[in-house]
Amino acid sequence: MKKRFSPITWLDQDSFVAWSFLTPALILLGIFLFWPIVYLVYLSFTDGNLSNSRWVGGQNYLKLLTDSDFRQVIGNTLYFTIATVIPSLIIPLVLAVLLNQSLPGTGLLRTAYFIPSITSLVAVGLGFRWLFQTDGPVNYLLSFWGWPPIPWLSSSIWAMPVLILLGIWKQIGFNLVVFLAGLQTIPQSRYEAAELDGANAWAKFWQITLPGLRPTLVFVTVTTVIFTLRSFEQVYIITGGGPLNSTNILVYYIYQEAFFQFKFAYAAAGTVLLLAIASFFVYLQLKVWSED
Repeated sequence: MKKRFSPITWLDQDSFVAWSFLTPALILLGIFLFWPIVYLVYLSFTDGNLSNSRWVGGQNYLKLLTDSDFRQVIGNTLYFTIATVIPSLIIPLVLAVLLNQSLPGTGLLRTAYFIPSITSLVAVGLGFRWLFQTDGPVNYLLSFWGWPPIPWLSSSIWAMPVLILLGIWKQIGFNLVVFLAGLQTIPQSRYEAAELDGANAWAKFWQITLPGLRPTLVFVTVTTVIFTLRSFEQVYIITGGGPLNSTNILVYYIYQEAFFQFKFAYAAAGTVLLLAIASFFVYLQLKVWSED
């Protein structure tokens, strides 16, 4: 006989205790996370007057999509994201495989690679701005090979690679630690069996390591994309979005529109689009990496 559902079954003692512990956290999440998102979406459909908002429909989104500066910002953001994420996955993965072996000094190297992840991005940004100024150490080293000085931060071509290099440097340590943790979950017996079958190091990497790291790759890819899309400090400290708007990415553009131009509704619409772009990338990655 099929058991009938009772509306009060969720009020048993265990459920009551669980909800008692969850309720304070849910209240805080509702106040400081869910409500701001709801209000942000609402604000994007208004004229941005915080005291007496007027509903304008999709005008802010239409302005965004027809704004040539915004289209350039979207292109900059995609360029910055793709060029940062791919090396931020490949480099720490290779390093993790190498450091996963029991060799002298691996513990020291693991610590050294993780230091950038806990370093202040503002301080590092100031350091990079000093390194890549026209008369800075980088151009001084290039002069030994007879190369002329490169205007790294004043060139619309070279400024973005400096930001990308900083983004990669900052992300490597965190991803390295996560990959190392993922490698520890792969049974050593699989590698021993592969060696008995005559598999070389490359075959073991493709047939054992990568499949075993599949859940870790999903996590690392998603978090790296999210961290990259929300990048702000390096643009603010090093280039300020210039030169010629060539390093202005979406988060910095939203900041400028909201706190310099005071176009709060316009900035809110840009933030909603940023949320949509991030959600799309996360969905795409989960779709591609999802297990059958």
